[in-house]
Amino acid sequence: MRKIVVLEFLTLDGVLQAPGGPEEDTSGGFAYGGWTVPYFDEFAGKIMDGQMNRPFELLLGRKTYEIFASYWPHHGDVWPGVNETKKYVASHEAIELAWNNSVQLQQDVVSHIRALKEQDGPDLHVYGSGNFVQTLLQHDLVDALCLKIFPITLGVGKRLFAEGTIPAAFKLTDSSVSPKGVIFANYDRAGKVETGSF
Repeated sequence: MRKIVVLEFLTLDGVLQAPGGPEEDTSGGFAYGGWTVPYFDEFAGKIMDGQMNRPFELLLGRKTYEIFASYWPHHGDVWPGVNETKKYVASHEAIELAWNNSVQLQQDVVSHIRALKEQDGPDLHVYGSGNFVQTLLQHDLVDALCLKIFPITLGVGKRLFAEGTIPAAFKLTDSSVSPKGVIFANYDRAGKVETGSF
């Protein structure tokens, strides 16, 4: 069985919306697009290269798919294999699948995703896709989290752990901190939440 790995840029208060640029996702009047840019350095670049060079297929929500489909076909040299790999996009409405090797998951998305996990192949990587990630969390389909936590709060915007979040335990498998204070933390799903008392 292959894993679903959610890879996200996050603020300290959990916002994941529009990390890469001002026009990336302005929904809800979001005015802080591009908030990761001042914190990127060579250290962060090396970690991102490592994550992006693993074997993968993409599993994306509609909005992230459309952002990626408009950019990566022209910049494939930066992300080896992204244009050749399979891309699954979850959307209730029909969308144009102009990006090479794309498949839409439209009806009963959760069943489709469970079937994808059972197939042989590389892990399924989820970037951005804030609304779609809520569905994955709600149905306990996230096997691993690769979080990049930036030393900033925004107070508004789409959050990673929102209405889809269920009680779940995770185990830290790897972590590091960049010179600019970005925390890179990787977690694997680790069963149920345990409680106790002191």
